[in-house]
Amino acid sequence: MKVLVLSSGGVDSTTCLALAVEQFGAANVTALSMFYGQKHDKELAAARAVAAHYSVEHIELDLAPIFRYSNCSLLAHSDKQIPQESYADQLAESSGEPVSTYVPFRNGLFIAVAASVAESRGCERIFYGAHRDDAAGAAYPDCSEAFKQAMNLAVCEGTGGHLRLEAPFVEMNKAQVVAEGLRLNVPYHLTWSCYEGGGEACGVCGTCIDRIAAFAANGVADPIKYTDNAENTEEN
Repeated sequence: MKVLVLSSGGVDSTTCLALAVEQFGAANVTALSMFYGQKHDKELAAARAVAAHYSVEHIELDLAPIFRYSNCSLLAHSDKQIPQESYADQLAESSGEPVSTYVPFRNGLFIAVAASVAESRGCERIFYGAHRDDAAGAAYPDCSEAFKQAMNLAVCEGTGGHLRLEAPFVEMNKAQVVAEGLRLNVPYHLTWSCYEGGGEACGVCGTCIDRIAAFAANGVADPIKYTDNAENTEEN
């Protein structure tokens, strides 16, 4: 069976890629990465390094023109600043709206594009690394179990039953994803999650905070470097 994995170069999608390689073998796995107009391309550089590590086919596409109408703080043309606080704190201030780093329907678009590429490449499965923490409080509504089920139905129907969408971590939190990645010996030192594009991860944006906490919950330090690394230590 052939599988296409949406690969951003971050913790979740890299763990998803590792799982696909374990289950189906590298020769049957294709990684698909998208540039969507974000403020830096370090995610893509990480995705390339991860694909090379696993010796899988890697396809890159540029979808930036589609998101030029959005003022999401992650996008290069946005005048918004990326928040330097946890997702929980952001949601407490957002009146139930998604966080400012939510790119409108990004995962929906990514999955639709992936379905076309996957069917063309003879794949039977699409994997994406959504997990429960990202969906919590509607921070990223396109990471929820309900969204995954709806998109799976669309993918199945739209491909005549040839394709199925799977989100192996959709019922896990990020700490559990990292635990699975540690079991799989995922090369987390190659990954990049930070919303900033500096030489080292900022340690204070929402995704950095979640990432550090997930490694700490497993009693290990995150192997990447942070500008302020004080909290990136093993739990005693």
